[in-house]
Amino acid sequence: MSWLPIYLDFIVFAFGAVIGSFLNVCVHRMPLEQSIVTPPSHCPHCNERICWTDNIPLVSYLALRGKCRHCGTRISPHYFLVELLTAVLFLLMWLKLTEWNQPPVHGIYFLKGPIYWMVIAGLIVATFIDFEHYIIPNEITFGGLIVGLLLSAVYPPLLDADTIKVSLMRSVLGALVGGVALLTVAMVGQLIFRKEAMGMGDVKLLAAIGAFFGWQATLFTILISSLLGGVVGLILVFVRRKGWQSRIPYGPYIAFGAVLWMFCGHEIINWYLNLIRG
Repeated sequence: MSWLPIYLDFIVFAFGAVIGSFLNVCVHRMPLEQSIVTPPSHCPHCNERICWTDNIPLVSYLALRGKCRHCGTRISPHYFLVELLTAVLFLLMWLKLTEWNQPPVHGIYFLKGPIYWMVIAGLIVATFIDFEHYIIPNEITFGGLIVGLLLSAVYPPLLDADTIKVSLMRSVLGALVGGVALLTVAMVGQLIFRKEAMGMGDVKLLAAIGAFFGWQATLFTILISSLLGGVVGLILVFVRRKGWQSRIPYGPYIAFGAVLWMFCGHEIINWYLNLIRG
């Protein structure tokens, strides 16, 4: 048995946890419009700088039992969750691109892997910010839209295209379909309920997803996010944690749909088409 695959898997998991630690900084500082570079990591309660031994992803949280070493204030479990979620998703994507699709075609996973990791990271930040602040920063949505369009011109296989022209067309179409579809839903909802039914951050996030993966991904994401959001919303109403008119962040459900597309979207579509064909 070769230990190299296991070693590489561990490295990817650890790398994901490190990225997750940085994503925690983004989740905390971006809504406050603070720099994600300076100052160095510090406790938001006592402002004491966190030394590197207390800043080891996953390990330090467990070692400190979820409390600040200096002031003893409890650290939110979402810090640990973000690191663990990022590490697990990075590892699963690595396994998908290096094992499920063997043999690799032209080293495609070496290029797709970092791109998918970047998208996953952006979706995680958007999810946790939206949960807490009901906003999705433009740095993620507009930034994702621009990067998606640029990558479509640089790396056509991202959109399963053979030429730059086809790839760019699919990227632009995906952005338009995603943005226009959700914008229409938002406008209709506002007319019906006479208040904002959906934030523009959600619209821009879906447009960015379309820029990365094309129009099929946007429609798939809308379907999955609507179903999941509807089920969760009904559950929250029935357990009386939310009212019928309560505000519920939609970004996390969009993120879930996009991640599901990256992992098995095409497979789900093919399974459904085969099912309806009998």
